[in-house]
Amino acid sequence: MKNWIKILLVGAVIGIGSIVYIWFFVYNKPHKNIEKSTPDYIITANECYNQYAENQNTELVVYTGKVLQITGTPTSVENTDSLTVITFVFNEGVFGDEGIRCTLLSSYNEIAENLNLSEFITIKGYCSGYNDTDVILEQCSIINN
Repeated sequence: MKNWIKILLVGAVIGIGSIVYIWFFVYNKPHKNIEKSTPDYIITANECYNQYAENQNTELVVYTGKVLQITGTPTSVENTDSLTVITFVFNEGVFGDEGIRCTLLSSYNEIAENLNLSEFITIKGYCSGYNDTDVILEQCSIINN
């Protein structure tokens, strides 16, 4: 065989191998099950909010991108279609209440509707960051109530 054909075949094999590797290990990796995972940090809701509110440079706050287990007294439960959000309000801002917003998994919607808002609850969820008014937790589950 000619050398250019050998080089072309080796390049094709390396290219296909790279595509398969990227597909299986980068693009198609399984999602983390937040409900069953161990929390990276266990803190109170007030501490979590204060960390973000005091450090406007969110790169200094280590909670973003981590699984948090927070404990506190919820302020309200908001229902919209199939989405339920539990809020912890700690400050009155220019644009309304500021605090922590926890978007629940759909399997916890009924539990959230029956919450007693004067009792402490523990919620576990993925912290996606701070939007200058609220700390956002997603895929939350209620640990106890």
